[in-house]
Amino acid sequence: MFTIVDRRLNPSGKSLANRQRFLRRAKEQVMRAVRDASAKRGIKDIDMGGDISISPDGIKEPTIHRSSSGGARDYVVPGNKEFMSGDKIKRPPQGGGGGQGNEGADDGDGQDEFRFVLSREEFIDLFLEDLELPDLAKRKLAVTDSLDWHRAGYSVSGSPTNLNLVRTMRNSLARRIALNRPTGDEIKALRVEIDDLERTGRDRVRLEEAREELALLLRRTQRIPYIDPVDVRYNRFDATPRPAAQAVMFCLMDVSGSMTEHMKDLAKRFYMLLYLFLTRRYKHVEVVFIRHTHKAQEVDEETFFYSPETGGTVVSTALEEMQRVVEARFPPSEWNIYAAQASDGDNALSDNGKTAQLMKEIILPICQYYAYIEVGQDGMSPGLAYGGGARETDLWRTYKSIAEPVLAMRRVTQRREIYPVFRELFAKDGVAQQAEAGA
Repeated sequence: MFTIVDRRLNPSGKSLANRQRFLRRAKEQVMRAVRDASAKRGIKDIDMGGDISISPDGIKEPTIHRSSSGGARDYVVPGNKEFMSGDKIKRPPQGGGGGQGNEGADDGDGQDEFRFVLSREEFIDLFLEDLELPDLAKRKLAVTDSLDWHRAGYSVSGSPTNLNLVRTMRNSLARRIALNRPTGDEIKALRVEIDDLERTGRDRVRLEEAREELALLLRRTQRIPYIDPVDVRYNRFDATPRPAAQAVMFCLMDVSGSMTEHMKDLAKRFYMLLYLFLTRRYKHVEVVFIRHTHKAQEVDEETFFYSPETGGTVVSTALEEMQRVVEARFPPSEWNIYAAQASDGDNALSDNGKTAQLMKEIILPICQYYAYIEVGQDGMSPGLAYGGGARETDLWRTYKSIAEPVLAMRRVTQRREIYPVFRELFAKDGVAQQAEAGA
């Protein structure tokens, strides 16, 4: 038996253990609040923390108390001026007592909502929890950009492996010259002279002077070391952000009458994951929203997801609008271009040929990756692709005829299918296999 004592300090004076215990107890309501909050957020704001509101019922501790009705009880009450001993008291009106309740919350609860703040990492984890994200992948998604280490001069302290021998010896030489430290040649020459004088026995005065001079040189040698700690220099390295290229993410979506709110919600969740993916690999990411029916236009995010629209479906108009935006603002020589298209698969029969031509000749050659997600109604037969004799849509058949490694196609009908589809589309092994197949 052993005991583990965690002595790590809690962040900002808060009780981390109590916070985690609270999140576990109220996880269901917190998950619901995070889903509601993510539905109202923009794509660029999805990975930020923020205030979350839950019902006070989610934070109540279970307690044991007496029932307010049933059973035989004896009460001791203070006296009053209205009743005498033996009088019968009328029943209270049907529906309970007439006490006043607390102020109601927006959702009809009897108390104010409980609000607290989620950190950025907590919000990402809870958001991805709904998509059945494995723990390992969640941690990878939450890491910061990697850094590169570059030479940044010298320091007087550091690791022995970073010792700069050339700079150290240069400093040592300059110090020895400045302090007039005897050299090895001077000491050697003086010893040779002393040996000659001792052997010949001539000039005893010079011999004594030479011996005293040698002793002085040896003392100076000991006082002035060959290498002093002040001479030592180490290579210093500074961490700098790795130079990251810029990327643009094109979101294309069919907003005709056949696209339901459920389909748009599936598309939005996929776009959110794609944006999180790109922001972890590129320092600058721009997002362009293009919606289309029989005509296409670039819009803001609010209009892209929530503005109602009616009309037929002509996919080539969205591809032409994407081509126009690329030529105007995002030259492929300076930008990494990614595109994600969501549709229910409908397209005018007369437009399929033009759509295939635009994809093969213009769109796919300038894209790093093009993901086509075909969304379906909830309750349809699940699956990541067509199978079991299901009828392929017009747009699916059109894209299927295009053999390009940068084009990937999947079908989703439920929320839980989004992350497996996303992981399959952007896994390193899967992208490499597609590239080899295209080659």
